[in-house]
Amino acid sequence: MSEGQRRADIRPGLLVDIVLKQDQPTGKLTRGIVKDILTNSPTHPHGIKVRLESGLVGRVKAIVKSSGEES
Repeated sequence: MSEGQRRADIRPGLLVDIVLKQDQPTGKLTRGIVKDILTNSPTHPHGIKVRLESGLVGRVKAIVKSSGEES
């Protein structure tokens, strides 16, 4: 299971790459900080749905970096 598919891996403050609904056909990624987790189930095959601090909503494809974590 990839990192964006488990709700337990996602939390507010994470820097993530998401696919917006309108970008699903192209797979274009949008980067941002997680504000809210919108998926209630523990896992989702297409990625956990989140709202970014910018207000955009999409499914997590990759976790870039945890806030406060050294890169």
